[in-house]
Amino acid sequence: MSAATQAFLDMLAAERGAAANTLAAYARDLAGAEEVAGDLAKAPRTSVAKLAGEWAALAPSTVARKSSALRQFFGFAVDEGWREDDPSGALPNPRTRRPLPKVLSHDAVEALLRRAELEASSGKPAALRQLALLEMLYGSGLRATELVSLPLTAIPRDAPLITVMGKGGQARMVPVSERAKEAIAKWLEVRPKEPASRFLFPSRGGKHLSRVRLFQLLKELAARADLDPTGISPHVLRHAFATHLLEGGADLRVLQTLLGHADIATTQIYTHVDAARLVELVNSRHPLARSAAKD
Repeated sequence: MSAATQAFLDMLAAERGAAANTLAAYARDLAGAEEVAGDLAKAPRTSVAKLAGEWAALAPSTVARKSSALRQFFGFAVDEGWREDDPSGALPNPRTRRPLPKVLSHDAVEALLRRAELEASSGKPAALRQLALLEMLYGSGLRATELVSLPLTAIPRDAPLITVMGKGGQARMVPVSERAKEAIAKWLEVRPKEPASRFLFPSRGGKHLSRVRLFQLLKELAARADLDPTGISPHVLRHAFATHLLEGGADLRVLQTLLGHADIATTQIYTHVDAARLVELVNSRHPLARSAAKD
């Protein structure tokens, strides 16, 4: 990786507060582009144009992500005086359609919770931890990384909210349901004290439970609950939190805050699941609907 691209990554971390996963993704995309075009701070437009051919077999969403990373870099390079031109126009700009989130039914969520509660009734630490994780995923809409990295100090004694550090180091307040608080309290009673860890869900090495292990735990629980494991993940439960709140009449702006979305457009993708409620609302509340009923 060139010194220029490293400086760009340093800027993202320092000025924009980019998360580690975001920085890693940018680093991969920029390093891959430099293998084709050379030092991006000096690469001529013709070299940059070669990337379109290299990316021809990739999905449109992947090409769009890579192009976005390079456009940001080239803008930074111009600002820094490393380049006099911005060759971003030579990059492909595929039209991508944002995929709709997977929707988990109420029945599926209830089946997961019933199974987790049944297993937690054994009092085994692993089962109690599993229930606490599930209640927080579905009850608070946390991202996987946000959940597994929760520090012990984030858990309130009486307050119904916890402070979560989201993407880019942005803090937000999220609610904790009574069910989740009860599950966490039972987990804390059996949570290992050794090795010492500052995290609510520690690993054997004293760090926190990994995202991969959380993913595996949910897949295994889904199988035991007679659900298709391929349709269950931490992010699917976050989607379920959002869609089920919308179905219940939650305001989109409130949902944006709870999910930690910087842009309301990201939250609006969940509105598709509310179509049935909107149709019912129009049919029951629209003046023409009422007049038709009188006829």
